[in-house]
Amino acid sequence: MNTPNKLTVARMIATPIFMAAMAIDFPYHYLVALVLFAAAAITDAIDGNMARKHNLVTNFGKFLDPLADKMLTTAAFLGFLARGIGWQIVWICFIVLFREFLVSSVRLVLVSSGGGVVPANIWGKSKTMVQMCGIVMTLALYSLIDDFNLSAIQPIADIAINVVLWAGAVLCVISGVIYLWDAREYIDPSK
Repeated sequence: MNTPNKLTVARMIATPIFMAAMAIDFPYHYLVALVLFAAAAITDAIDGNMARKHNLVTNFGKFLDPLADKMLTTAAFLGFLARGIGWQIVWICFIVLFREFLVSSVRLVLVSSGGGVVPANIWGKSKTMVQMCGIVMTLALYSLIDDFNLSAIQPIADIAINVVLWAGAVLCVISGVIYLWDAREYIDPSK
């Protein structure tokens, strides 16, 4: 297994540890979750750049990298849902999960039918970047509010969090539609 793929696997392993930091109440748990999430998110940038720069792109990496991203971001959204962070977070979670299950299912159909792997496009990468930045921002703000008792920033934080999380949800829809369009020649509903 090459180094970019090892980084991707490390991101997958970090996900349940991050989720535990979100779920378990202990002093500075949002700060710990923030550090874990940010470290895992940084591996996403590093593994992709390293794979392209050193010609280490593999089908395994093309398949596993988006899966690792989905695991990490889904864990964050489920943590937000459990904690009641964000207005209408249930709808954001639904949109994100619906898109991710749909795209993952299409990806599996493509691989099993010999259609290969449709790589992530700029919209999918933008969606992931906005989601990860939104999650980092949310964790940072909730660390300030909860860990450092700065509840006075709560109203402004809620507005900022919701704008970014909804922007990510909109990009989810756009990138999902584009992914389906790009994969249309490989999808035969009659089979």
